[in-house]
Amino acid sequence: MESVIERLKDHLNHAVIGQPDLTQELLIALIANGHVLLEGPPGIAKTTAAKALAGAIDCRFQRIQFTPDLLPGDVTGSDIYQQETGQFTFVAGPIMNEVVLADEINRAPAKVQSALLEAMGENQVTVGNHSYQLPPLFFVIATQNPIEQEGTYPLPEAQLDRFLLKIKLGYPSTESELEVLRLVRQQDQHKTLAATTAAICTPTDILALQQQALSLYMSESVEHYIVQLVMATRHPEHYLGLSPNGESLIDYGASPRATLALDRCARANALLNGRDFVTPDDVRVVALPVLRHRVITSFEAQASGISTDELLTRLINHVPAL
Repeated sequence: MESVIERLKDHLNHAVIGQPDLTQELLIALIANGHVLLEGPPGIAKTTAAKALAGAIDCRFQRIQFTPDLLPGDVTGSDIYQQETGQFTFVAGPIMNEVVLADEINRAPAKVQSALLEAMGENQVTVGNHSYQLPPLFFVIATQNPIEQEGTYPLPEAQLDRFLLKIKLGYPSTESELEVLRLVRQQDQHKTLAATTAAICTPTDILALQQQALSLYMSESVEHYIVQLVMATRHPEHYLGLSPNGESLIDYGASPRATLALDRCARANALLNGRDFVTPDDVRVVALPVLRHRVITSFEAQASGISTDELLTRLINHVPAL
């Protein structure tokens, strides 16, 4: 399995230049059997990363462009009346694939978002009176652009909680952008010679990695550390004190789903690093992308210009590993 992991890492790092954290966190979510929300300005390889990951796995991939006029049936599929038989037949929608890219998820209305998030939570879709199971390997990569908010439908906090990780992306470095420029120019010059890259693993390989991650050893002290990190988001005053007005800096802390997510992601990170046991460092590495979309900062924190990431980073630095 180590060879599968190394091949996946190499494939993603060659396809997505200058975003090593993105490729690592995508693999963490995949092995932890969760879903990912990518947030960043346009043109920084969000869609490229999703396509590269799907191309590395011998599986079915579908991209859904979310728009305000999209209907739930456009995502899940619908019952179509067959005139020849006089019966309704279910025609599967794009969600019935193994890797799904939900592009600009915040541009679709709430009903469409709910249809997708129900599939993520239940691993099935319901159309009419029937439910249809999704594939054993089902991985959603949703993207949203934080710059343009006009005509968007922001995801509610309860729905954001369905995502295992929220990955924030910034612009690449000067060196990385220069490398991207030269690589794209080279690809454009040799389009006629370009060939589709063969898949390097199968869904069965990924499912085996997911089971292997669950079997890693985690000590009781690491379990307590995970719980204490989540508790710190609910009682931040114990570590960060109060605002100048005597108010807490966080209104709502992370849910128990965050505890489970930290456990699974820490295990995946340990596996990606070739270990058969989990350390507090594995938990710290994944804590920010696991927690950033699960807490709501107070008005005092927002008025003071303190971001969620800044608050969480301070909490992570203050909570001791047992």
